[in-house]
Amino acid sequence: MKTIRIGSGAGYSGDRIEPAVELAEKGDIQYLVFECLAERTIAIAQGAKLKDPAQGYDPLLAERMLAVLRPCHEKGIRIVTNMGAANPAAAAAKTRDIARSLGLEGLKIAAVSGDDVLETLKSGDHRIEETGEPVSAMAGSLVSANAYLGAAPIVAALKAGADIVITGRVADPALFLAPQIFEFGWSMEDWNRLGKGTVVGHLLECAGQITGGYFADPGVKDVAGLARLGFPIAEVGEDGSAVITKVAGSGGAVTTATCKEQLLYEIHDPAAYYTPDVVADFSQVRFTQEGPDRVRVAGAGGRPRPATLKVSVGYIDSFIGEGQISYAGPGALARGRLALEIVRERLALTGVAATELRFDLIGVDSIHGSALSTAGGREPYEVRVRVIGRTGSLKEAQRIGNEVETLYTNGPASGGGATKSAKDVVAMLSALLPRELAKPAIEFMEA
Repeated sequence: MKTIRIGSGAGYSGDRIEPAVELAEKGDIQYLVFECLAERTIAIAQGAKLKDPAQGYDPLLAERMLAVLRPCHEKGIRIVTNMGAANPAAAAAKTRDIARSLGLEGLKIAAVSGDDVLETLKSGDHRIEETGEPVSAMAGSLVSANAYLGAAPIVAALKAGADIVITGRVADPALFLAPQIFEFGWSMEDWNRLGKGTVVGHLLECAGQITGGYFADPGVKDVAGLARLGFPIAEVGEDGSAVITKVAGSGGAVTTATCKEQLLYEIHDPAAYYTPDVVADFSQVRFTQEGPDRVRVAGAGGRPRPATLKVSVGYIDSFIGEGQISYAGPGALARGRLALEIVRERLALTGVAATELRFDLIGVDSIHGSALSTAGGREPYEVRVRVIGRTGSLKEAQRIGNEVETLYTNGPASGGGATKSAKDVVAMLSALLPRELAKPAIEFMEA
């Protein structure tokens, strides 16, 4: 029976790069998948693209490609990633340029677009699922609207000979499902196999979570070698059978417990996990430990895909202003509390228009260390003041941090390390769009 090995090179935008290199060099894989988009990430990327049409892709794309392109090219490993974010074409062009700079030839790069449905959503009679209100009611605050595409355009790119496929918003498991469909020739209506392939994608999509990273809890769930955490590999058969493992000698662990926790991650109904490709059924999934860091997964199934695609809708919700300052030494706790009282009164006196405010004392060991701060059961020897608030404008948000900063000279003695920030808050809602209204497209480039 034909089998392939798929490695997960990233579980989020800022993830470590060394484990992906380890997979490329030592993982004996045929596919390296980087899953780097979260709900807010693509909205932020859309903002970057508006400021500069050449931007809008993952900020670590260049660094990742510089690290893995050569070993992947030498070993014939194909790369699939959603690092295109809001600008897959620019990401593909950047990857092509990096390949050329490395002297790599014959690489075919595909950019998958069509997930940007902002204008379609605004122009039609569509509603926000969480509120029931029409999308048109919030048109002025919308930043982005991206449909979760499925595996089909990735499969098409692989069939056309792409060595690297860079997408925008696609469903996370689809990045891993597409190589299985392509390699095994599965029908796009073989719901049972698509369900099995989707559980593999779901297990791998968060990378180090399933090899013990997010799982670790000292004294409760101990995991060795977290500083050298290895990322997961799926050995998949053409019948949909799969084993989850990792590079031998890498840190972390693959156990039935790590797999069970990842299976439940972000799952509402295990019997009906909606994706663009299939409604997967995880309710009968079983894990078997076949050896050290080898777990077999079986029992997934599937039903026909939904008629609609989920759309992640980004909008400017509000603005956040924040200020912090530290106090240390005798009386630090009392001075910290006084600082909060002063800022609370100042914000009221100066009429800062905040819809929500928090006044916190954070931490006890960031300056002097835990031994000095907690020895003898005395009160904290250090505190950090944090005041944070939500406002309707950037100008009002800036006033919150400014008031904390003025504690340098106008507040309790010996404040230090003041910081302040103000930024807009990109929040997310969702809508459902008939799948025929999202029109995937593929652009090819060659190095």
